[in-house]
Amino acid sequence: MGLERHPLSPRLDHCPQGLPREAYVDSAWFDREMATIFTRQWVMVGRLADFTPGRMRRVQVGAAPVIVARSADGSVAAYHNSCPHRGSELCRAAEEPLGKLIRCPYHAFSFAAADGALVATGHAVPTPDFDRAAHGLKRVQCRDWNGFLFLNFSPEPGALTADTGLDALDNWPMASLLTGNHWEVEIACNWKTFWENYSECLHCPGIHPELCDMVPIYGKGIMGPSEALGWTPGGAQGSNLRSGAETWTLSGKPCGPVFPGLSEAERIAGYSFVTLWPSTYVVAHVDYVRSVRIAPMAPERTRLTAEWHFPAETLAQPGFDAATVAGFAKIVMEQDGAAAEMNQAGMRSPAFRAARLMPEEYEIHRFHKWVLDKMETPA
Repeated sequence: MGLERHPLSPRLDHCPQGLPREAYVDSAWFDREMATIFTRQWVMVGRLADFTPGRMRRVQVGAAPVIVARSADGSVAAYHNSCPHRGSELCRAAEEPLGKLIRCPYHAFSFAAADGALVATGHAVPTPDFDRAAHGLKRVQCRDWNGFLFLNFSPEPGALTADTGLDALDNWPMASLLTGNHWEVEIACNWKTFWENYSECLHCPGIHPELCDMVPIYGKGIMGPSEALGWTPGGAQGSNLRSGAETWTLSGKPCGPVFPGLSEAERIAGYSFVTLWPSTYVVAHVDYVRSVRIAPMAPERTRLTAEWHFPAETLAQPGFDAATVAGFAKIVMEQDGAAAEMNQAGMRSPAFRAARLMPEEYEIHRFHKWVLDKMETPA
């Protein structure tokens, strides 16, 4: 009798069908996602500390351009980048100075930076039927989680959720970390195609030789021991990394001081992934943290933004080069991007109708159910 799947294993006990081809190539499907998922869910737009006080910055949330306004006192507000008068964009450059007012460059309507209230109408003289209170900027909800800024268009947004819980990074000094390296790239695939690639390791042996060397279990096509046939709970959990490695650097050695608050299990594991659909995942190591944002641009265009976050003392080390630290994960992400583009190109074929998922692709199945649920959930 062969090895069997344990009931507590996350691997599937069947091979379900995936999303239809239209989910990856159809403009109408994409537009519906933008109007539901990316309008109602929390979307990460960057590290709060990287939004400079006294400046406003353009960001994109799904299909909508947004202004993040950080006042000189450090307070943050976000608004749709559209003037209520006739729709002109308000912030035209990637980033602009911010005082107490946000002034429309078209007709000089002015709004309070703190709350978006209409303050002045330029040369226009409204008649008594004009309700100033109803013509302020359209506000976007803000939330700070571990120093990351999330935005949500819903007037009463639901809770921010993460696959491992919002307390998963409590032992890391998240709020004090500084961004040391930034990498951005556009890839020719649907945003879900990249998430799906992230969510399984069947591709790892053929796509990621460096990663499989660093994390040997990935070379078996699985992400963790519990995915293997014959696995039983209760065994001791050792390091995920190769012998002698402590973190994801080219050498496997920490790039600076190890975070002192980590548990023994967190240090031994070598990495902790936290996934926050639909926009980001965070990978916490013993010496630094990496965040990756997935931003849909078109049905078959996605922007990836990866940033590496370090303690100030690590960045202050003589000769420290954050780009070198980022080198290992950058290799992996470039391979993932190429794999996602290859997958996307094949899904354009009329012969492709829908995936047939394997038991090891349980996380993709969970993601598909989440996508469909969020597209159907009433506003």
